[in-house]
Amino acid sequence: MSLLEVRDLSVGVEDADILHGINLNINAGETHVLMGPNGAGKSTLGYALMGNPNYHILSGEICFDGRVINEDTADKRALAGMFLSFQNPLEVPGISLSSFVRNAVSQRNGGKVKYSEFKKDLSSSMEVLSFDKAYKDRDLNVGFSGGEKKKAEILQLLMLRPKLAILDETDSGLDVDAVRTVSKGIEEYKEKVNGALLIITHSTKILEALKVDYTHILVKGRIVKSGDGSLVEEINKNGFEEYI
Repeated sequence: MSLLEVRDLSVGVEDADILHGINLNINAGETHVLMGPNGAGKSTLGYALMGNPNYHILSGEICFDGRVINEDTADKRALAGMFLSFQNPLEVPGISLSSFVRNAVSQRNGGKVKYSEFKKDLSSSMEVLSFDKAYKDRDLNVGFSGGEKKKAEILQLLMLRPKLAILDETDSGLDVDAVRTVSKGIEEYKEKVNGALLIITHSTKILEALKVDYTHILVKGRIVKSGDGSLVEEINKNGFEEYI
């Protein structure tokens, strides 16, 4: 049984139909990459999978861990083991990074989290990401650089250990060193929980250190080609012109 099964999914935003008949199957432990030119609908798929209310399912089904979740809220999907890292993480004044993560972990674990264990896990996860530990007491993403915001997203990934992580343009705007650090965090997540990944990107920087099982090309709201990891190299060399 697939961890995530997307069946003939069509999605609209306001009056526009963005995605048309998407079919996608992801098993536990697999790494899938969704690539395509800007405006293809990649982020729309991520938001729709996670239950953002601004993205409306026009037809089709999303099945996660054996259950259709079309009507589930984003919170319920998160509790079931789904995670979305945002392309542009929001700033949350008044709530520290540590408090935000602790609250999320507590909800994920049914309200049960020992502070001593949480503190130890947070510290080791920040070390993996070479994340200055002073940031744990700063308001979430407030005054953070682009790289620090992405580290905060991957920190949440490491702490929450979801069954499926959807990473939306996680490498966008990062320099080479930051990409390496974020990739290290993603590898740590894979090793810890054998989690599944759906990496949404139009670049290939973050994929260099990861083993890609399947690659999907999205153009104008449709998956026009799927293949293995070698398809990433083809796109890196030739771009999307053939599919556009």
